[in-house]
Amino acid sequence: MRTYSRTGSSAEPSMAAAAAAESVLASQREEPVRDDAAVETAEEAKEPAEADITELCRDMFSKMATYLTGELTATSEDYKLLENMNKLTSLKYLEMKDIAINISRNLKDLNQKYAELQPYLDQINVIEEQVAALEQAAYKLDAYSKKLEAKYKKLEKR
Repeated sequence: MRTYSRTGSSAEPSMAAAAAAESVLASQREEPVRDDAAVETAEEAKEPAEADITELCRDMFSKMATYLTGELTATSEDYKLLENMNKLTSLKYLEMKDIAINISRNLKDLNQKYAELQPYLDQINVIEEQVAALEQAAYKLDAYSKKLEAKYKKLEKR
């Protein structure tokens, strides 16, 4: 059994010190001296009856089972959600794969058509160069004709 000392107000420190010293000396003697006003004894907690313990255990296990069931249900729902998200993602990737295949096929078709048109494009480039050369010749001819006309008018005035 433990004993605890209780001191009164702080105005009586010498009495508390004396009581503490007396309790130390008393504990060294075979027969302890107790002052009921200054010493208080602690009692052991009494165990509840067996029926109360059984009922508390049942209640605890019931609540724990409810809690664990809720946790497992939430985890299960999370996994179902992840599974659905994975399925949707897989479908999106399949759609994107089909789109990429179509784009690749269309690009090949365009490249093939461009290759088929390349000779005609080369001809157009040659014609464009010839037109540019012809245009330059036309400008030179126009300039020459203007000079010639100026000379003719000069000669006509004489």
